[in-house]
Amino acid sequence: MALTTLRPSSEGDAAPQSKMLLVVAAALVDPNNHVLIARRPAGKNLAGLWEFPGGKVDVGETPEAALVRELREELDIEVCESCLAPFTFASHTYEQFHLLMPLYLCRKWDGDIVAREGQELAWVRASRLGKYPMPPADIPLVPMLRDLLG
Repeated sequence: MALTTLRPSSEGDAAPQSKMLLVVAAALVDPNNHVLIARRPAGKNLAGLWEFPGGKVDVGETPEAALVRELREELDIEVCESCLAPFTFASHTYEQFHLLMPLYLCRKWDGDIVAREGQELAWVRASRLGKYPMPPADIPLVPMLRDLLG
């Protein structure tokens, strides 16, 4: 979902700022407190960096519904919205847009995780997430997960 945010200018007129992009992500946590991360495939923006699974929220879609859809599309798993626990969010300005990304914790899903988009997957202890190069918006989420999961 792309939104244009407005801020009053010095004359009191509304002046457009950078486009805001709403994306949603999940910290899938296994019984051993490992977190699933995915490596962005070649050809995509920020290719080679590791991120939490998720994606863009479409117009008319709630963040939770978008995350359920994205996890089905990317990882071939089914997640109930009630199993998504809001945890924290990232807010980061990139050159072309501002990204707002809620992060949900999820410990329960149906199905075996399959990388359906050619991405590499890794189950990582929260204490080791910082060893994986990530997009700038994901980096501030790591200490919070480390504090929660040890």
